[in-house]
Amino acid sequence: MKVEEIKKVAVMGAGDMGHGIAQVALMKGYKVALRDIEQRFIDKGAQGIKGSLEQFFVAKGKITGEQRDEMLNRLSTTVSIEEAVKDADLVIEAVPEVMDIKKSVYKELDKFAPANAVLASNTSNMSITEIAKATNRPDKVVGMHFFNPAVRMKLVEVTKGEKTSEETMQVTYDLAKNMGKAPVRVEKDSPSFIYNRVNAPVMLLLELILEKKIVSPEEFDGAFKAVMPMAPYELLDFVGIDIAYHSLKYLHDGLSADYKGTALEQMVNAGNLGKKTGKGFYDWSAGRPTIDTSKATKEFGLNDLIALQVNEATKLLDEGVAKSASDIDNAIVNGGGGFGPFQLAKGIGYPELVKRCEALAQRFNVEVFKPTATMKEGKIEV
Repeated sequence: MKVEEIKKVAVMGAGDMGHGIAQVALMKGYKVALRDIEQRFIDKGAQGIKGSLEQFFVAKGKITGEQRDEMLNRLSTTVSIEEAVKDADLVIEAVPEVMDIKKSVYKELDKFAPANAVLASNTSNMSITEIAKATNRPDKVVGMHFFNPAVRMKLVEVTKGEKTSEETMQVTYDLAKNMGKAPVRVEKDSPSFIYNRVNAPVMLLLELILEKKIVSPEEFDGAFKAVMPMAPYELLDFVGIDIAYHSLKYLHDGLSADYKGTALEQMVNAGNLGKKTGKGFYDWSAGRPTIDTSKATKEFGLNDLIALQVNEATKLLDEGVAKSASDIDNAIVNGGGGFGPFQLAKGIGYPELVKRCEALAQRFNVEVFKPTATMKEGKIEV
């Protein structure tokens, strides 16, 4: 299949990610079928699309009311998987990050979607190879990970499972480009792919600081507030402490026993999940929290975080998850803004970053933090 042959996209799941992806496809001229398990979820998702088009596009003069109506006329909704996918050229699954749920959906997709349809998963962590086992067409199953909010964020990670064909990879990559995104190929199915994998050791550091009670979240965040739109613990609150905890658990099972979330687990069990519950590391009941930068710690600095990111990025090169340092840098830039890890390493110097990794590995007794041979050599071309 070539990208020109894709006329209809079906989206499984009408939540924030699902209806956001559906809107992206509508805005680029595709027919879209939006499906969820209950009508109330579909109605909420469809309303989200309408509201977004009105507030951020029509009201700002980016599109006309007629263009909005034409887009919405290409949207169909249903609770039936069969109805949604029977004439779809590509399906994007955006259901909850639970493998059993995903596999049950893929069994149905395999049964009802046309034989040549590509089945893409928006999973941010899970194995494309494992998901594909629920089908009789593993060559047609691929990762297509959008970032939240899908309408605004540029990065799409296109991930190759063990049996994903090159044709499937290429058409998915080309579709992402047609949607106005900045796709990056993930050449090997590995936990957390590129963006989340590069940031995984930083999340582990935040967990270990909590466990050992070295500094408080506010003291830590105070050191980063001036150089980040959201400081690290503040961002965990914003995204959801439960999501961070489950990500660490998944990494523990699929990547390294170093990844654990004891302190985060206690917060999850207490129901303090961050912004969504009104309380996490901070109180969100009155809006975004104020962080007192006068409490900023001097024990940790920006180069500690960069060192961990660069070190993990070298592992992605060594493992063949990404083809090049520039692919990794592009993923980080388009997934979160700022600069790529290798771009930053070039300015800071690898000896300084190696020293930071060694110090963190020794302090926390964590193998994941130890600098790789590739990082020590410091000969990475960007």
